[in-house]
Amino acid sequence: MDFALTEAQEMIRKEVAGLARGFSLDYWLEKDEKAEYPYEFIKAFADAGWLGIMVPEAYGGAGLGVTEAAIMLHEICASGAGTSGASPIHFYVFPPTPVIKFGTEEQKRRHLPGLCSGETILAFGVTEPNAGTDTSRIQTRAVKQGDTWIVNGRKVWTTNAQHATKFLLLARTSERDPAKPLKGLTLFFTDFDRKAINVRLIHKLGRAAVDSNEIVIENLEVPDADVIGTVGDGFYHLLDSLNPERIVVGIEAVGIGRAALDRAVQYAKERVVFDRPIGKNQAIAHPLAHAAAQLEAAELLCLKAAWLFDTGRPCGKEANAAKMLAAEAGFAACDAALQTFGGFGYAREFYVERLWREVRLYKIAPVSQQMALNYLSEHVLGLPRSY
Repeated sequence: MDFALTEAQEMIRKEVAGLARGFSLDYWLEKDEKAEYPYEFIKAFADAGWLGIMVPEAYGGAGLGVTEAAIMLHEICASGAGTSGASPIHFYVFPPTPVIKFGTEEQKRRHLPGLCSGETILAFGVTEPNAGTDTSRIQTRAVKQGDTWIVNGRKVWTTNAQHATKFLLLARTSERDPAKPLKGLTLFFTDFDRKAINVRLIHKLGRAAVDSNEIVIENLEVPDADVIGTVGDGFYHLLDSLNPERIVVGIEAVGIGRAALDRAVQYAKERVVFDRPIGKNQAIAHPLAHAAAQLEAAELLCLKAAWLFDTGRPCGKEANAAKMLAAEAGFAACDAALQTFGGFGYAREFYVERLWREVRLYKIAPVSQQMALNYLSEHVLGLPRSY
């Protein structure tokens, strides 16, 4: 197995790196401080044709794989954009996957071109305040009345809801069966109708530029034509996007760690204390070297998982392990970088503290470290199910 990038993949890396680095660290600092959505950044990527990287060419996309998406999102993060830049692009890459795989031809032609052009802004509604990681217990209900579904319920941590025009929504359409608890959930891709959806912003530790929200849905009317795939199998349709998302979340964490590490290494070379550059001290040099090694290993596992997925091989073990290890490595690198700057690391103007705050998210979401370990314990080691 050869993880060297192909000529085409190397071109993607260089072009994305150049485009992303056209947006300065001050740009991202301002977006974070003002909690402003990075429309300019998204438009630049839309104009360059990157938003539809995994959408088939027939619907306006590039028709590429998870490996290419991972390369793109790594370079965005490595530019210093962090989750503030990665998350908006990420939402054009993976939430649409169920539409690509399970949507009708009419649905694909209706929805996918708008995602590729950036005209559509997508919200993703799965998590609920009373269910947490136990998706089988979500309480949002969709009841069919003629050719329309009437949806009522609540979602939490819904990204993009302040700006969304479309909504990928998971709702229960039949009673929960303890023998098959994840059956009876249905996936909808529909309009984000603000007459029926109340949105409340969640103020959070990082990534203020990209909103997270709690929403209340009251009598949202969804046409039957907006059901994606088979009624009752919505969770299983989502599964096809979970492994790829874990791969790219992992490599995003690697990219953020590298952005912080690069700044810390430069600072360690230039900062002189007691008549010597601080990088000459092993107490500074070794944590940075350790972080670099961890990032390298995590990136290789992410690329292995992406290669397995793109070649049609099972990748659950690698995808979960990659996400878990990359989240740890990314945060450790940002923490070592912040420590290298000392008191200046705590100051916003040196940029590292924003990366430190943002990368911490990946140890919690989109799947917690514990759920990744649950998968590895049960499905790789063969241990009894623990949850």
